[in-house]
Amino acid sequence: MKIAIGNDHAGTEYKLAIVGMLKSKAIEVKNYGTDGTDSVDYPDFAHPVANDVANGIVDFGIVVCGSGNGANMTTNKHQLVRSALCWNKEITALAREHNDANILSLPARFIALPQALEMVDTFIKTKFEGGGRHERRVEKIPCQ
Repeated sequence: MKIAIGNDHAGTEYKLAIVGMLKSKAIEVKNYGTDGTDSVDYPDFAHPVANDVANGIVDFGIVVCGSGNGANMTTNKHQLVRSALCWNKEITALAREHNDANILSLPARFIALPQALEMVDTFIKTKFEGGGRHERRVEKIPCQ
């Protein structure tokens, strides 16, 4: 499995912990985020993550910023991207099961680090239920 990850200055601590966890599971990680705490602009890391997901270069993407909103809005501008802003593992599981989310957006300033790690684990382990109503709805998401 390959995952692209990106973060702004608010998400550096979370990104570093997530990368460590993913690598411990032998998951390849492409890091587009900052490793520092100096202010950076979230679109500068969100677009490369979304490009990799949309082009099938990676299986999933993870973006981390202060509220999760800016990065989520940016990634969702890309066709074939279904980014979900999640705040607990239950919402994360539903984003995968019902919406076939392929990018997880995390709000670093509003969730605890252990919770973020649990959400990432849930995201990568949960399968899309597919078929029937969920697949029909997901097919209607992109603009024509």
